[in-house]
Amino acid sequence: MNLPNKLTVARLVLSFVFVAFLSIDGVGYGKTAALIAFCIAAITDFLDGYLARKHDLVTNFGKLMDPLADKILMCAGFVLLTRLELIPAWIVVVILSREFLVTGLRLLASAEGVVLAAENLGKYKTVFQIVTVIYFLLFLAASEPAFAWISPLFQVTVLSADYLGRALIWISLVLTLWSGVSYVWKNRKILGDY
Repeated sequence: MNLPNKLTVARLVLSFVFVAFLSIDGVGYGKTAALIAFCIAAITDFLDGYLARKHDLVTNFGKLMDPLADKILMCAGFVLLTRLELIPAWIVVVILSREFLVTGLRLLASAEGVVLAAENLGKYKTVFQIVTVIYFLLFLAASEPAFAWISPLFQVTVLSADYLGRALIWISLVLTLWSGVSYVWKNRKILGDY
């Protein structure tokens, strides 16, 4: 297994670490640990693709598993933020629906021997989703001593911080829908047989 694929697998493992820290109540520095695990996982998302392209290590495993690992990480982040009542549930349902639709399309293509790689619009969507989740994780971590210095940023202008959070959610939602429709449209031939 090459290094980019190892980073993809590491992102899957970090996704479970992130979920564990953010899900278990009463863990000292749990929110801070969740933030760190999520950030490291997000960095691996950039690194695995960069290294695969730079060193010509692109594999079918990477083409399939890299976007899947992204989806697992992002879905975990949005679901947990909904559980903490920071993001409306209906928005997360829309985001998850898009992710499952694209994954289903990839599975149909795979059954026909075709591997559908991620597109640029989907990458922009992922970047905004990552920024959105990190923003809210910073908000949560600000209640713990390690990130107490961030707390004033959220308290000084609670209203503007709320507007920034809402703006990030809406941008993520719009990019998610746009990239999903674009992806299905560009690959509609695969659906033609069904």
